[in-house]
Amino acid sequence: MAAKDLNEAIDWSAVECLNQKPDHTVQNALKQGYREDDGLFLESDTDEQLLIHVPFNSACKLSGLVVKSTKSPDQAPKRIKLFVNRPTIGFGEAADAAGVQEFDLSESDLEGQQLQLKLVKFTKVNVLTIFVESNQGDEGTTIIQKLAVFGSTGDSFNVAEIKDLSKEDK
Repeated sequence: MAAKDLNEAIDWSAVECLNQKPDHTVQNALKQGYREDDGLFLESDTDEQLLIHVPFNSACKLSGLVVKSTKSPDQAPKRIKLFVNRPTIGFGEAADAAGVQEFDLSESDLEGQQLQLKLVKFTKVNVLTIFVESNQGDEGTTIIQKLAVFGSTGDSFNVAEIKDLSKEDK
């Protein structure tokens, strides 16, 4: 199954972003339609760090992540860590713990192309947590224009749909 944008699989009622400015929230970067408008963006509030929890309606296999931030290059994310199924992780723990996968983003990484995730580490993901640890220019706040998660929903087959062939008419 080809990787697709998992926007429709996100449980929007439970999406959470810690340290976001009230007028520049995670929905601006994550929601379809909003994230395509470069005038809308997510911005951190008191410092450069962001902690974004993205829950899904069902377990997903993740294969890629897009982090676009071209508005203000010095405020673009630099170091990010990804955590799987850790919905209650806080800033201190995220800073101290090793992520399932970590990226030091270059300017070209931030132009909107997909970062490849290690498939074996991102199966059965119910919650993806993105920790933005620092930004490119050590600025006071971090800006993200677009966040998109790619992969596939559910398992390759649904156990409930398996027919008992022994009960089929012969």
